[in-house]
Amino acid sequence: MILAIKRSALHIILFFLFFSCKDEEKRGVFFGGQIINPSSNYVSLYKGNVSIDTFNLNKDYKFIREYDTISDGIYELEHLPEHQTILLENGDSIWARINASSFDESIFFSGKGSSKNNFLIESMLNEKYDNNYLSTKYSSNSIDFNLIIDSLIIKQKDSWIRMDSLNNLSKIAQKITQASYIYPYATKRERYALLRGTNWSKKEDSIYFDYRKYLNYGDNDLAFFNPYINYTLNYINEKALDSGQLYFKEKSLTKFNIKRLKMIDKLISGNLLRNNLARAIAFEEILNFDNHENHNEFLEIYSSINTSKNYISEVLEMHSDITKMGINKRLPRIQLKNTDGKVTNSSQILNGKPTVFYFWSQTQMNHYRNTIEKVFLLEKKHPEYRFVGICIQPFNSVISKVLNMMNIDLDDQFSIINFERASKRWVLTLLNKAIILNSKGRIKQGFANFSEENFENNLQN
Repeated sequence: MILAIKRSALHIILFFLFFSCKDEEKRGVFFGGQIINPSSNYVSLYKGNVSIDTFNLNKDYKFIREYDTISDGIYELEHLPEHQTILLENGDSIWARINASSFDESIFFSGKGSSKNNFLIESMLNEKYDNNYLSTKYSSNSIDFNLIIDSLIIKQKDSWIRMDSLNNLSKIAQKITQASYIYPYATKRERYALLRGTNWSKKEDSIYFDYRKYLNYGDNDLAFFNPYINYTLNYINEKALDSGQLYFKEKSLTKFNIKRLKMIDKLISGNLLRNNLARAIAFEEILNFDNHENHNEFLEIYSSINTSKNYISEVLEMHSDITKMGINKRLPRIQLKNTDGKVTNSSQILNGKPTVFYFWSQTQMNHYRNTIEKVFLLEKKHPEYRFVGICIQPFNSVISKVLNMMNIDLDDQFSIINFERASKRWVLTLLNKAIILNSKGRIKQGFANFSEENFENNLQN
């Protein structure tokens, strides 16, 4: 154990000694890390929505890569099913340490360029904490709510000033790290407005929304930054509402999503941002199976506003995949493995009983425990059904022992071999999704939500 620790420490020391030799050149990027309790044997790096690299983990679950030059800005580090935004610039030498069992809370960066990335993590975790605090404040009047948000921003701003003064951030790093706390709080202001509705006095409206004039609605540098995307979408949501309309009644309607597309066309500048926002709305609309009959109208307008051929093709393909998941359709076949490592497929594991497929992740065991408790109850009430658990990652070496300890029938547990392919065929976008099949293997419900209180109604009909 001590020897292993020494080897790990030596690896990191050599990593940074090597990097320090390059610091003076101020070009290229060195990026490495270690994944504790990995859910797979690789991690991926994305720029925008495009995969630019895949790192295979070595026997110590480490990876390392050197780039001669990169495009400075926002990237996504993905270790399925989790991902994290990182900020990379030429001259950086960054080491990431992540425990996949507690992904967000465990991420820590070290090396040159680490401070800005740790600040991004800090901003994200602060937002989660503040969500709990603010959940009781949405009943406040608009003046008091704005004052509460102002106090939270000041606290974050002070932290940012200290970090910036110690690290001499570049302009792009300043913009992104500032955006990491400014836009989440701006989103909370927009959510307050959406909860309240459109019944504002002209004076109150002017005072409350004064913060908008300090924000940017066409920044391509932030076009793939989640806090900025989330804010801009909520801004579009509020602007799309007509007088007297309630967002939570309108948001599921195709006509409202069409109006949101038109608002993007009217209010948002910057092609990258416009396309990304339109893509996000398209996913919301297409994944709402209740609107399936209206999707052709939506897709026609979407195709006229989004200038990205790849995004248009992507959404059209998803529409096609959803169509294949319709009632009484035969479930598209995907490859699976059982707990013994034997390869099979989704058709071969059916046994002539009505079947419920539910999904889980080895990195979210609390979710799995809650799911299993519900499975045990449903199995007693509905013995006519077979309940089959599908893990979204390949099983790790200890999973059989864990499942046995939880008293779970291993014959009803399988793992997905190729998540990317399977997620498209079965339209897997939420871990809480469930697929219900009749005794002939035909789809009874392709988009059920296993966590909903009324899920059982799907079994009784």
